Amino acid sequence: MGKTGMALLTGFNVLQIGRGPAAAVCGRLLADVGAQVTCIDPGAGATLLDHLNHGKAVAVDATEQRKALAAAHLIVREGRGAYDMTELRQVNASAIIVTISPFGETGPRANDPATDLTLFFASGISRLLTGQVDDLTEPPIRPVGEQSAFIGGLAAACAGMHASLGNQSGASIDVSIHEALATLAMTELARAGLGKKSWERKRLTDGNGATVTILPASDGYAAISPREEKQWASWLEAMGSPAWGDDPRFATKADRVNNWDALHALMSEWSRRHDKQSIADTAQRAHVPSFPLREVAEHLDTPQMRHRRYYAPHNLAGKTIQRPGTPFGLSVVASNRKQETPRGPMPLSGIRVLDFSWVIAGPTTTRYLAAMGAEVIKIEAPGKGDPGRATELHTALGQAKKSIAIDLKKPQAVEIVRALAAKSDILIENFATGVMDRLGLGAEALRAVNPDLIYISASGMGRTGPDAQAVAYGTLLQCYSGFAGLNRHPEVAPRVGFAWLDPMCGLMLAFVAAAALWHRQQEGGVARVDFSMIEAMLWTMAEPLVTTQLGAPPKPVGNGSMHHAPHGAWRCAGDEDWVSIVVRTNEEWRALCHLVPGLADMASLDLRQRRDAQHAIDAALAAWAAARSAAAVAESLLNAGIPAAALARHGDLVQSPHLAARGFWDKQGSGLLPGLPWRASFGRTLGPAPELGADADHVLATVLGLSPERIAELRTSGVLG
Repeated sequence: MGKTGMALLTGFNVLQIGRGPAAAVCGRLLADVGAQVTCIDPGAGATLLDHLNHGKAVAVDATEQRKALAAAHLIVREGRGAYDMTELRQVNASAIIVTISPFGETGPRANDPATDLTLFFASGISRLLTGQVDDLTEPPIRPVGEQSAFIGGLAAACAGMHASLGNQSGASIDVSIHEALATLAMTELARAGLGKKSWERKRLTDGNGATVTILPASDGYAAISPREEKQWASWLEAMGSPAWGDDPRFATKADRVNNWDALHALMSEWSRRHDKQSIADTAQRAHVPSFPLREVAEHLDTPQMRHRRYYAPHNLAGKTIQRPGTPFGLSVVASNRKQETPRGPMPLSGIRVLDFSWVIAGPTTTRYLAAMGAEVIKIEAPGKGDPGRATELHTALGQAKKSIAIDLKKPQAVEIVRALAAKSDILIENFATGVMDRLGLGAEALRAVNPDLIYISASGMGRTGPDAQAVAYGTLLQCYSGFAGLNRHPEVAPRVGFAWLDPMCGLMLAFVAAAALWHRQQEGGVARVDFSMIEAMLWTMAEPLVTTQLGAPPKPVGNGSMHHAPHGAWRCAGDEDWVSIVVRTNEEWRALCHLVPGLADMASLDLRQRRDAQHAIDAALAAWAAARSAAAVAESLLNAGIPAAALARHGDLVQSPHLAARGFWDKQGSGLLPGLPWRASFGRTLGPAPELGADADHVLATVLGLSPERIAELRTSGVLG
C-alpha cells in the first residue's frame, strides 16, 4: 500500500482554535487523513507550529470564523480565551467539542501553570523515560520534540473521532495532557493502583538488558533484543559462537539477568569490532530483532521510506524540506452498502472487533475501542495466551473484552475465525509480516467472506518495502529512529528506556479505526490500513526532523531549553526527590527571585542574561531545593504562578486528590485501575479483563449460533483451549 488515497475524512470539517501545539497536532492528524481543518488564531513563526499547521485553512475575520464554526463536525480548542463553551454552542449545538489543557478542565490542579517539562515530571514519565540508572544523581529528563503536545493531541484526535461517529451529537470531551502522558505507563499505573511495588529507578541487575539492550559499535551503537531462548541461541551463533556462550552463568534468561554486567561486557568486546549497521544486519539474518541507533538525518532518504512514499516536499522558512507523512498506508475498496450509524449509548455500540493483537500496541488500541463501547473479541493461543497476561498489562488493557483461546494451526479453528470475521466490523492484528496470509486470514482472503470488514495491520516497518520482513519491537524502533539517542544528558550513553512507542501507537491506531468507520458510514468505502510503527515514531519527531533540514540538527541536551531559563530539574531532600522548574517570563523570574534567597540579587536579569548566568542560577536553586521536599518546593512555586512539578511516583498518582476528583481511577476489586486519557460526557465502558478463553462458549453460541454439543466437540478435538 502506498500513501495515496489518504482521504478517509473527505467532508469531515474540523475547527482548530488557539495556538496550542496539542490542538495543532490533533488538527494535523485529522488533516493527514483528509479532514478539512480550519484554524482560528493558529499562531505563526514557531517551527513546530508552522509544520503542524501547514495546508490548513485560516479563518481571519468574524464572518469566516462564524461560518467555519457553524459547519464544524469537530471543534478542538486549547489555551485561554479559545472561545467558551456557551459561545460555541450558540452557533453549533451538535458539534463534538474537545478541550485540551495541561491538567483538564476540572479538579484542584486545573489552573496550575504547566510546560512540557513539568508535565512529564507530574505524570511520572520522566522517572521512566530513559530506563533504570546507575547513579541516582542523574536528573530525570523529558523527551525530545515537545512530546507532551503530541500525546495530548493524539488523545484528542482519538477521542474526538470516536465521538463523531454519529450517536453522540453535542458531546464534550476534556483531554488532560497530564493524564494522557500518565497512561503511557499502563503496567506501572496498574501495579500501583493494585497496591503492588513500583518500578525502581536505580538499576539493580540488568535494567531490562536481557530482553533489549544497546551495544557499542565501531561507529556508534546498535540495539538488540534476543528475548526468546531460540533468539538467544541464534544470537550466540551470529556472534561466531564465542566460548563464553556455554558459560552456565548465561544459560537461561534469569541467569543472564543476574550476571548482566559480565555478559554485557563480553558482548561489547565483540560489538566494538563491527559497525552498527552490520551488527543489525547480522542479527536480522539470524531472525534476532536488531537495529542501529541512527541520527534523525539518516531517516530522510532510505529505500524503505522511498518505497513507502513517506515524505512530501514542503516549503518552510524559505526552504524546501521533506515533511513526514502519516504512518497509515491506506487502500479503500468499495463496499456493498453504507453502514448505519451505531445505535446505543456509546460511540461504538454495535461494532464488533476481532482482535488478534498482543503485548502493548494492539491491546492498547482495542482497550480504547472496548472503552468506547465496541464488542472486542480477543483471539489468543491456548496455553499462556497474550504475553501481557504475565504482568498487570492484561489486567489493565484487557478490560471489557472477551477472550477465545483457539489453536490456529488447526483448519477447523481457521474456519471458525473466518466465520467470526464474516460477522465483524474491524479486524486488527500485529503479527509478523506474512503470518495472517499464511493462515488464510489476510485481508484479501477475508474480503471474500466480509467485504465490509475494516482490516488494520500493524507492524514495525510496514507490510511493504525492502524492510517489511525485519523483526522489530517498539523499544528497538525508539533506538532506530533517533529518539533514544536524543533522550539523554550529553555526557550519558544512550539507553533503551521504557516502551514509549507502543502505547503511543495505540492512540494512533484507535484513531484510524474510528476514521475508517466514519468513512464506511458516510462513503461506503472499506479501508485496509497498513500501519508502520517507525513512521509513527518519525511523525511525532517532526521538530527534530524539520530543524535538521533547516540546518540545526538536534543534539542531546537533557533538560536544557533554547526558549526558557531557568529550565531544568533540581534534587530535593529525598533519595528520589526531584523538582522541575521552568521560568517563561520576566515576571515569573522575579517571582522566583523573591522565593529563593540566593537569586535575590538577580531579579533584573532578562532571558539572555539568565542564560549567561546559568551556573550561578543552578547553584542557587540546588542549594535552596536540597533542604526541602520536592512537593513543598513545587507547591510554593505554583502558588507564585511558576510552572513546577515534583517527580511523581506512580503511587503518588494513585493518591492524587486531583485525579480522584476527575474520576481518573476505576474500582477493580479492592484496588484501582487507570481510566482513559480523556473525560467524555458519555462516559466509558467498564468491565474486568477476561481469563484466557473464558468467553469462547458465549461468543460461539451467540455470534455463530453453534450448539453446546458442537462447542464441546471443538474443545475435545483441541481446537479450543
